[in-house]
Amino acid sequence: MSETDEDRADALFHALSDRTRRDIMRRVLAGEHSVSALAAKYDMSFAAVQKHVAVLQKSGLLVKRRSGREQLATGDVEAVRAVSSMLAELEQVWRGRIARIDELIATQLHRKE
Repeated sequence: MSETDEDRADALFHALSDRTRRDIMRRVLAGEHSVSALAAKYDMSFAAVQKHVAVLQKSGLLVKRRSGREQLATGDVEAVRAVSSMLAELEQVWRGRIARIDELIATQLHRKE
């Protein structure tokens, strides 16, 4: 991965590291929501929800647009796929390591026979 890719991964995983932001993502992936409607769902200030939305927007996971006086938020499916792809890549590394451990165990068992 290039430095830019690593920076993007850092931003994506940082954005998803918070429970409230993950919940916001679930909501905006299901459909467009106004930021004020999102804020009404949480036991925190409007400003706090705005900050969560800003982190998600900065990472690219969420897109905002203006409609009159409202700010509407939508989840970016492609950005979520990028996260999924990064996790799949890490899983492949892990699976490769498990396969090598299995090979070593099998080799040791055959030597004992």
